[in-house]
This record gives sequence, structure tokens and C-alpha cells, in this order.
Amino acid sequence: MEEQLQLIEGELLRLEKEGESERGIQSLFRAAHTLKGSSSVMGFHGIMNLTHEMENILEKVRSRQLNITSEMIGLLFNGLDHLQMMKADLIHDKEISVNIDVIMNQFHEMLNHSAAVENKVFSTAPIVLTERQQVEKRLELNIFISPACEMKLVRCMVILNQLQECAEVIQCQPPLEEQQDDSLFENIKIVCVTNWSESEIKDHVLSYMDVEKVEVYEIADSRVGTKANESPTLQNKRNTQSTIRVNIEHLEQLMNLVGELVIDQTRINNVKSELLRKYQSDKDIEELESVSDHVNKVVSDLRNNIMKVRMIAIEHLFNRFPRLVRDLGQSLHKEVELELSGTETEMDRSLIEEIGDPLIHLIRNAMDHGIEEPSLRVRNGKSSKGHLRITAAHEDNQVIIKVEDDGAGIDINKIRQTAIHKGIITLEESVRLTDQETIYLIFHAGFSTAREVSEVSGRGVGMDIVKSHIEKLNGLIDIETKLGEGTRFIIKLPLTLAIISGLLVKLHNQTYIIPMSNISEIVKITRKDIHTVRGKLVVFLRNQVIPLEWIHDHFNISRFEWDGSPISIVIVGSAERRLALVVDELIGIQEVVIKSLGAYVGTINNVAGATILGDGKVALILDISSFIRNVQMLNGSKPARAE
Repeated sequence: MEEQLQLIEGELLRLEKEGESERGIQSLFRAAHTLKGSSSVMGFHGIMNLTHEMENILEKVRSRQLNITSEMIGLLFNGLDHLQMMKADLIHDKEISVNIDVIMNQFHEMLNHSAAVENKVFSTAPIVLTERQQVEKRLELNIFISPACEMKLVRCMVILNQLQECAEVIQCQPPLEEQQDDSLFENIKIVCVTNWSESEIKDHVLSYMDVEKVEVYEIADSRVGTKANESPTLQNKRNTQSTIRVNIEHLEQLMNLVGELVIDQTRINNVKSELLRKYQSDKDIEELESVSDHVNKVVSDLRNNIMKVRMIAIEHLFNRFPRLVRDLGQSLHKEVELELSGTETEMDRSLIEEIGDPLIHLIRNAMDHGIEEPSLRVRNGKSSKGHLRITAAHEDNQVIIKVEDDGAGIDINKIRQTAIHKGIITLEESVRLTDQETIYLIFHAGFSTAREVSEVSGRGVGMDIVKSHIEKLNGLIDIETKLGEGTRFIIKLPLTLAIISGLLVKLHNQTYIIPMSNISEIVKITRKDIHTVRGKLVVFLRNQVIPLEWIHDHFNISRFEWDGSPISIVIVGSAERRLALVVDELIGIQEVVIKSLGAYVGTINNVAGATILGDGKVALILDISSFIRNVQMLNGSKPARAE
């Protein structure tokens, strides 16, 4: 049901934006038809009745008895909303409580305004094909249903849907959507185009349940007309890979087992290395090394394949946004063009579920506060239509999501004044803050420059939630803005939350792990590279001032005695929210399984979790976002008001 509802929404948006196309109307009709058939079988009468009315409207459009209007599109969107609400009731195991009487009457009124046309005779009706369809085989199927079949209409609907796997249906007689009398469906005639042979099609259809006989005829050229080529629907179907639905809990269990294998793999490698060191010349050791290498490859392949199963295209999330932008644009009286890019980018299913709300909030803010009123845009020399661009892409082991608009940008002076007025910073502190640090004040709880409460983006209390939500996912959010030109939010997330790539570092005699997704670079410094600014230690790196922190101080570990020789520091974070972390020793990079500590010892400050190393010891994984936030609060660079 969800797939069909998404298809209807996408086609309605395309119809509203690009105008009427036969392919789009046909796709809408099929989706409504499929929903009606499945809901009828399941006994969901409200959904069946509403989709039947939507189907009737679309059939009138297909037969040129009704023209597409903005009123019709709005009514179809309203019908879709009612279907979504009924679906929500079903998901929560509730009786469907949605009242559809009003919208059903609206559909009836629209249908009553359409003029009746004469029924077309199937055997002589002209068949209009696209240029692409002209190239493929054109067949007429006469499918006879078994007399023993008790629900012939439903069976014909199922047959029609099954046939889409190997052919593109052009016509069907009698029209399934217009009949309710089971006795009319002793047989159905279907015109289709396909690249299958007549015998292949016949054998395939005969394999369907309740099909008694199939007659296949090639269609004469005299019945065929030509129209402009349209998108290759059938080709897309052929390219669609076979899929099955798997309970997410089963994937979680598989992932946990793979995680245990990864831990054991590391331990085996450590033992192997020790044995090789002691017994290099032993033939059994050589065999052990060969077996160990093979196990490493198998575990690695298994992990990668399980990860692929957990990955889904971000398109599943992005598909929500066109409707959101359309509705917001109408309520705000703004015309906004939405551009989506990188929809094929894959990321962990759990991350996609978690990142949805923060992205929706950013979109609402961009529509409400970023993109100006059309008249103001024109006065400023811009197009009256705003532009909102959302992109996703892989970069190293991260997913980068950008939300950018061509609106007014962020007024830094206005942010300073608001922050002072709200007591977030003092006048003296506002002078010391850089422009980028000032921009980050919008992530402070309760901060808002809006004069009025908006129904669209609320009271301005959400940006801190957006930031904290992303940080909980071990991600980062940055802002780029230019006054009068627009704003870009950049979100960086790991590909998965289960297994991460981490840098192992030594502090005293203990091993800690810094997620690679948080590391921008590793450099060596000497004493002369360290300076004092406002009483705090910093390092200068390519004209940037980066605060210097000993991780030791945050875990009550003694610092090493530094003789001034070069030491390694790890630069974490991004933009103005970066830190240079001092460690005793860099051990190396390793894939590690994140284990939550909550059930055992509760929450530990600056710690995201733990993992088991190859030697069986436990190593803590640093929560870099929390670490940066705590350091900034201690240093007073962004003082927080007590709530």
C-alpha cells in the first residue's frame, strides 16, 4: 500500500508541475486500480470506495471526457491525504475512523460535470502506441477464466497486475474499473506490447491461477497508430531487481552476529601474528596463516553484504519532500522549485529513519525564514520563484547531505543583537566571536530571530534539537551563508551506526578510539606551534586558530612528560568547531563494533560506546560531538544560559 501511495503522490506532483501526460495518467490510474483491488480483497471498504472514485476521475481524463485542472489535482491530493490517514489507522491496529463522506461527494460532483461518451468497441478500436512501443511485439490476449473461480473480477485484477511483469498493457476489455458484475468476466481481452514471444507469453499466463485457456494473436498494423515517444516504463520494469521483504529485527540480529565475528576476527589475527613471530618456519603455522587470511576475506565479504542489505536509497526519504514543499509553498504564498540530487545514495536504514525529522525542520525553516516573498525577491533582482536544493552523496565513509536555498541568507548582526537581547552572550563576548561562531548561535536552545510565531517553523526552538539529533547519530552539521544570496546546511553522517572505522590511540596504558568520520587530519607539532590566546592553548594551522586539548584531562589520566620533540595531534570536528587533540601514541585504523554501555554502566560523559579489541580488552569510543560541546562550554567561547 505504501508504495502505491508514494507513486500516486509522485505522479500528482509531476502532473501539477509538468502538465498532463498519458504516461502519468496511466501510472496514476494503475496505482489507484491496484489499491482498490488489494483493499477490496482485504475488506478495507473505505479505501476501496475512495480509490474507486479517484479511479473514475482518472478514467474520465484518460478518455478525454475531463480535462486536468488545478481543482482536480487539489481534490486528488485531498483524496490521497484521506488514504494516508486510513492507512495510519490500519498500521496502529485501529478501526478506520476517517470520514470520507465529504470528499466522496466532491468526487461525485466532479464526475457529474463530465459529458457521456459512446462506448468503444474493443475489437475495432484504434490502438495508439509510442514510437518505442512500435518497435516491440504487439499482441492481443484472450484469457479465459475457470468457471470454478468464485471471484472472477478480483482474479482478473490480479492477472492484469501479474502481466505487467512481462508486458505493458495498452487496453483491457471489459474495463475492470467500470464493472462490478462477476458474470461479465468469463474471459478478458488484453492488448499489450512486449519483447517476449507469443509462446512465452502464453505459457506464462497459463501458469496463473484460475486461467483455463489463453489465445494469443499478433495485432495487424492497420489497427496501430503512433504518438510521441514517452518514458520507457517497460524498460524500467525489466531493469527492476527482484526483492523480498525482511523483518528489520532479523537484520539487526544478523548485524550483531557479524559484529561478534569481526571482534573474533581481530583476536584471531592477533594470535596469528604472535604465533608467526614465535614459529615462523613451522608448516602448520603457514597453513594457519592461509586459513586465517581466508576467514578474514569471508568475514569481510559477509559484513559488506549484510551492510548492503541494511542499506536503502535515500530516495525513500527524499520522496516525502516534494509534497511538503508544495504544501508549504501554498500556505506561505511562495512559489518554490525543489531540486533533488543524489537520490540513489545509499545509507543505513536506521539512519534514514532518524534523519527525516531534522531535514524536514531545515526545509520548513528555509521555506519560512530563508526564501523571501515573491515581490521582495523581484525587488532584489531575483526570480519570483525560490529555489531549494537538497543533495546527498558519499564521501569517504560518510554520507553528505546538503540543504541549500537562494533566499535572504543569515544576517550575522541580527543574530548578535538577538543573542545579546536574550542573554545568551554579553556585548563583550559578541565582539570576540568570529562570524562563523556567531552563526552557530542559532543552534542555542530557544534562539530565534523571528518576530512572530509561525505555524510553519514554530517558535524557533528546533535548531538546537536538529543539532543534538544529528550529533546523537555521530554526525556533524555546518552552515555556509551569504547575506542576500542564500544559506547551505551541510550534514555529515556515518554510513552505519553498527560498525565504524576508528583510529586507535594510546593514552597512558589505555586504548581509546576516535571515529574516523570525525577526523579531518592528523599532524605533528612541536612546542613552537603552540600559542596562548585569551589564556587558552591553541595551535595555528594554515592560518586557522584551533584550540588544543589533552584528552587525558577529561578522563583523569596523567599527561605524558613532553620533552619538546614532535608529537601527533588529531584534528577533529569541522569549520569553526574544531579541536586539536593530544594523544600519547597513534596505534592504527581498525573496523570496530560499537557496543552500548547504557545497559551496563549508564551514560559516560564524552563516550559514545565501547568495543572489544583483538587482545580481549575493552576500548572506549569517544563521542567527539559531545567532547567539542563540553570543551566550548568550559572555555566559555559559547556560554550557555542556565535553563
